[in-house]
Amino acid sequence: MAHTGKSIITPSPIIHVPQEQEFILINFDEGDPRDPNFFSYAQKWTITLICCAFAGITGAAASSYAISYDSMIKDLNCTRLQATLGLSLYAIGYGIVPLISSSFSEERGRRAVYIMSSTLFFLAEVMNALAPNIQTVVVSRALQGVFGSCGASLIGGSIADIWQPHERGLPMSLYAFSSLFAFGLGSAFGGLISASPHLGWRWVQWVHAMFTGAFVLAVILLMNETRSSIILTHIAKDTRKMTGDPRYRSSAEIDKPNMSSLIKTSCTRPLYFLSTEPVVQSISLWIGIIWGILYCLFESVTAEFQSVYKFSVSDTGFVLLVGAIIGFMVNMYQESLYRKHFSIKGQEARLYMPCMAAVVLPVSMLIYAWTASPNIPWIVPLIALTAFMSGVFVIFQVSILYVADCYGPYASSAQAGQSLARNIMGLMFPLFTQQMFASMTYKWGLTLMALLCMLMAPTPWVLFFWGSKIRSRSKVSRKILEAEQQKWDGDTTVASSPTEEQSMQV
Repeated sequence: MAHTGKSIITPSPIIHVPQEQEFILINFDEGDPRDPNFFSYAQKWTITLICCAFAGITGAAASSYAISYDSMIKDLNCTRLQATLGLSLYAIGYGIVPLISSSFSEERGRRAVYIMSSTLFFLAEVMNALAPNIQTVVVSRALQGVFGSCGASLIGGSIADIWQPHERGLPMSLYAFSSLFAFGLGSAFGGLISASPHLGWRWVQWVHAMFTGAFVLAVILLMNETRSSIILTHIAKDTRKMTGDPRYRSSAEIDKPNMSSLIKTSCTRPLYFLSTEPVVQSISLWIGIIWGILYCLFESVTAEFQSVYKFSVSDTGFVLLVGAIIGFMVNMYQESLYRKHFSIKGQEARLYMPCMAAVVLPVSMLIYAWTASPNIPWIVPLIALTAFMSGVFVIFQVSILYVADCYGPYASSAQAGQSLARNIMGLMFPLFTQQMFASMTYKWGLTLMALLCMLMAPTPWVLFFWGSKIRSRSKVSRKILEAEQQKWDGDTTVASSPTEEQSMQV
């Protein structure tokens, strides 16, 4: 801890101190073990793995619910549309709630939000498992989406807190991997449990609640606060209490915006990016359509579907697992390409493998759609679906990293806009899936999805070749470039605003 003795003029009347008030700023010494940048590697990987576990738990909650529809419909005597509402409302919670809830991490810190979010998520799962009717299930699912998104929206920010930019490739890949791998894990084991006549859909929820309960204990016992401003504020409070000198302050206490302004910025800036920034718009539309198709695939796995494609619910889950593993390995190769070509291509060096994935998606979906025949071995559509899921994984990760690279200190707002669009698609697509397949058949319904993928396939190619020119015409991007140039010239120190240190949400 360094007591610099530096006098500054308070720039804001928010803290209600006289002008010309002197403060003694509290900062970290170089190498201070309390500084998240200097946590031990054991601490960093413990925090990273806990964050990845949360991403996995919330991801598995979506797929395991969808895969156990048939058991739930029989038990609660409800319609499939009513059951689908539980999946859709879960998705929309992820898109909207973080626009408001992430501001509370500015005030209370990330650890407190993780504890609150995981505890309430656990209670909502118990509520779901005990639900006497479909109305209670739908409400509990909406609450799961709300509470799960509060914590999950901080994961990207927590990783950024403790890892330097050149170190984040593997942690961020693990984050993306845990999200999509958990989709497959939830499908595989959810399908096996719900198919058992002695267990059913309630045991899917109970098993999930057990894992969540264990996670809550892990967060309480092992999770450290990673937000520097909160740690420095605690140090400043302890120092004031110990010395009796009220001048000791952290910079966050001096330039502290009020909660209403934080929430206003959190809600409006992502919408501004989504409505004005071509890079955010194109990536959001692309990943949004893919995410909607992914939710459609969860929704489509019915008894009729299994009779057409000759593989089971759990087989679909294992396809997701294998697809996530392949996608993870592809992204590791993409990371090496990024390091090799960054000096030439800049941010667009993130897009080599996504360009390939954009071609794989429509081709694999067409193969998947047109191989439902007794004359074609069941392994063929299964391989096609695996290739599709691998492409989804590659694109999902680039939707995080490319936007973060392009928008620097504004990455959180850009990412929040992208997440909002993605989860709105996750809300909408499942609501018409069954009607679409009933009227068009699986072959033509999946062909329509392949055409949507084909329509969006030029997105990464356009950004790869002309992304820098597109960004040069953006006011926000020009501002970021000017700030970075000033930083390298030593004219100023560029720091992100408190709101911009929010996490990048999934």
